[in-house]
Amino acid sequence: MAGRRSRSASPHERDERRIRDRSRERRPRHDDYDSDDRRKRRRDSRSKSRDKEEGSSRRRHRSRSRDNDKKKRKRDKSEERKLRKAEKKRMREEEEARQVAELSVYSATDNPFHDTNLGQQFRWHKKNEKERKQGMSIAEAQRKDAIRRQEAKEELERLNKRRAEREAEQRLREEEEIRMQRLAESAQMADWLSKEEDFQLDQERTRAAIRIKEKRAKAIDFLALNLRYVNPITDEKEEVDDEELEIDLDEPYNILDSLAPQQVEELHTDIERYLRLETSDVNIDFWTNMMVVVKDGVDRIRQSTKLGQEAAAAVEADITALLRGKTYDHLVVLQKQIQTKLGSGEPIDAEYWENLLKKVIVWKAKAKLKTLHEVVVRNRLEQLRKRQRDEALQAQEELLAGVAKSAARGDRQNVMPEVDGSGQEAVLPEEVEPYDRSMSPALLDIRKLPYEERQIDIVTEIEELRSLMQQRRAVAASRFIPKAQQAPTETEVPEAPSNADLAEALYRAEAERELDEEEELFNVEENISHPTSYNWEDKWRPRKPRYFNRVHTGYEWNKYNQTHYDTDNPPPKVVQGYKFNIFYPDLIDKSKAPTYKIIKEPGNDETVLLHFMAGPPYEDIAFRIVNREWEFSHKRGFRSSFDRGCLSLWFNFRRNVSPAGSFDKRLQISWY
Repeated sequence: MAGRRSRSASPHERDERRIRDRSRERRPRHDDYDSDDRRKRRRDSRSKSRDKEEGSSRRRHRSRSRDNDKKKRKRDKSEERKLRKAEKKRMREEEEARQVAELSVYSATDNPFHDTNLGQQFRWHKKNEKERKQGMSIAEAQRKDAIRRQEAKEELERLNKRRAEREAEQRLREEEEIRMQRLAESAQMADWLSKEEDFQLDQERTRAAIRIKEKRAKAIDFLALNLRYVNPITDEKEEVDDEELEIDLDEPYNILDSLAPQQVEELHTDIERYLRLETSDVNIDFWTNMMVVVKDGVDRIRQSTKLGQEAAAAVEADITALLRGKTYDHLVVLQKQIQTKLGSGEPIDAEYWENLLKKVIVWKAKAKLKTLHEVVVRNRLEQLRKRQRDEALQAQEELLAGVAKSAARGDRQNVMPEVDGSGQEAVLPEEVEPYDRSMSPALLDIRKLPYEERQIDIVTEIEELRSLMQQRRAVAASRFIPKAQQAPTETEVPEAPSNADLAEALYRAEAERELDEEEELFNVEENISHPTSYNWEDKWRPRKPRYFNRVHTGYEWNKYNQTHYDTDNPPPKVVQGYKFNIFYPDLIDKSKAPTYKIIKEPGNDETVLLHFMAGPPYEDIAFRIVNREWEFSHKRGFRSSFDRGCLSLWFNFRRNVSPAGSFDKRLQISWY
């Protein structure tokens, strides 16, 4: 306790107590002088005085601490008040700047005025001073400023609204332009597809005509020949071959009687292909009726396999006896009666009447085909009569020309007699034999000649005599005459086919091969601007080689097409390569293979000329191709060879790789 008081006493008191203790120690000790009670009283008095001093000091300390706390609290409150005011002011300024920024299209960092304080409120000190001089109060000035700010705000809102409307109109215009562009591209694509279908249809008809001429026609070729005479041929450019006129055309549906089951199914597939390509209503009606008849033939073959040939023939004979001799109108009435009977709900043999209804539809198709066949026969007869009239007129003109020539020769003999070498007139014949058509050789149609005879060079009589005399002189001047070769016996091995035969076989095989899905024929020859003169023209007649070329088209998936198109809406096709097959079966010098070169035209970077050259007797030919870089790798389809009289040049163009470095595997096509 005493220790705590000594610690709480002031320094001055502690010094005084220490001095008293020292003096007490130096003072002599007298027990009788100072008793215990006195010492106790003194201690109590000292303790009371110390307690009083300590209490007063504590009170003074508490009062000072309370004052300090009050001052501190006041100071803290003032600081907090200032901070709150500053925060409110900052938030108010930020709100004003945000509102201004929302209304304005510029910011403090991006504005055409280069003003970094654009977001802060502008204070017009000169204006405020002028208003004070004019006697305007602060409230009136603030009210005027508020009205002006409101007007500016409304103006900004109107400007932003107009700008949004302009942007919306611009978007609508762009969308409309894109839509119109897509419609134009779709129309162009539809035009290309229609042209492609027309081209394929022409190729099908050309193949049918070639097969008919070469005596290897299929069933579909005779049906296509029927359509050739549906409309009268009035154009002089459309020539009708003799082979087509010599073929006897029966009703189209009778062609099924001479076909095997496999051939009937093949005919069904061929008719589907023609139906997909035809655009004329008459032709579509013809192929549709033929499809009905051929489908019935396929069903009969399956029924005969299931029930047996005798049972199927008996059922077919009963139906034929029932429907034979009925016209198209009678069949229509019968069809309505059968449909009414099937829909009446009466207890009938539904299977029998349904089969009869199918047969009625087939016989209706046959009736339509028979009517169309009558038109075909009538037009063919007209073509035959026209051909006979033309031949008669030609023979008459030849006969009149021969008679006129003989009459002119007889007049010259009567008026101007010949004079022999002695100056005496020659004796004229008493009678001149009249002209007869048998005196002149029969005219020969070059189209009826075989292919080998048509390839023989044409020479005049003088050239033939000159060649014969040269051969005779060569034999007379030679000292050694080779022994004549004997004719081969029956046991000898036959001679190997020539290059001409092999080339002809290759050409036929190439012509008969069907085009791939991405291939088209490319037989458009380009005229050579500066034709070459050949030094062998006096020996051999120049002629152009035959060719059968193809062009490969496809989709090019570059970055633009990947962005604007997809597999459902593909881009336009582009040329990706070519296949040239040029046939030179009769080269004189077979040791030199034909060659080719690329000729670039000035001012034309899109296309180039591919020029093919060979020796006698073939002329040079050229084709116009796309000017792009070739792929010379055999793995990429490149081929350049001359074998068995056929020059094959196949190549693809280098493809543009997409930015990802790969193609769409579904659309990538390799052909080699």
